[in-house]
Amino acid sequence: MTTPREILEKLKAQAKPDRVAGMARYGMTAERRLGVSVPDMRKIAKESGKDHQLALELWKSGIPEARILAAMIGEPNKLTEDQMEDWVKDFNSWDVCDQVCMNLFDKTPLAWKKISDWSEREEEFIKRAAFALIACLAWHDKEAKDEEFIELFSVIIQGTTDERNYVKKAVSWALRHIGKRNPKLNRAALKTAREIQRIDSKSARWIASDAIRELESEAVQRRLRR
Repeated sequence: MTTPREILEKLKAQAKPDRVAGMARYGMTAERRLGVSVPDMRKIAKESGKDHQLALELWKSGIPEARILAAMIGEPNKLTEDQMEDWVKDFNSWDVCDQVCMNLFDKTPLAWKKISDWSEREEEFIKRAAFALIACLAWHDKEAKDEEFIELFSVIIQGTTDERNYVKKAVSWALRHIGKRNPKLNRAALKTAREIQRIDSKSARWIASDAIRELESEAVQRRLRR
């Protein structure tokens, strides 16, 4: 059985402290960061295997890479709403937020409820998590119906007036990923983007332009036609 200490030793062996300053320039919190790459984290997670108790212990370390790795080895069927609430309150960096959402949180049915809950919260990274979950579900949940995503447009529209950078970018990410799912949702997302464009808000106009530019691009349209 792998112990938290063994995982932390593996992470420290891959640490590259000279990367931390550069990562900080991209908005990743530098506090306690080791400078380990995501591919190296994935390799360690694969070697370890799924282990929910180990994930819980790693989260307590407060080390960003250990927390990302915790999401990689966590077991979705053992994830509780209380744990999701405990972890989301600790988010203080966009990369930890997004990696936890895409590696663990979006794999539980609770994700849909948390979108609604967290989109109403004021904390920047908790609100970002709501929109990161939308993007990740649009990407990963092959069984979800189009109508489920269409219902989320009201949540997205509500989030467009938040001027904070990490929220604004996640709202755009959510809208763009829904619009890349299939032709029907592409049309619906573009219609929503044009509604957002009319909102008297700098962030809303940015989100709308960002989404329209990508969703109308030849690359996206070509893929959807296929």
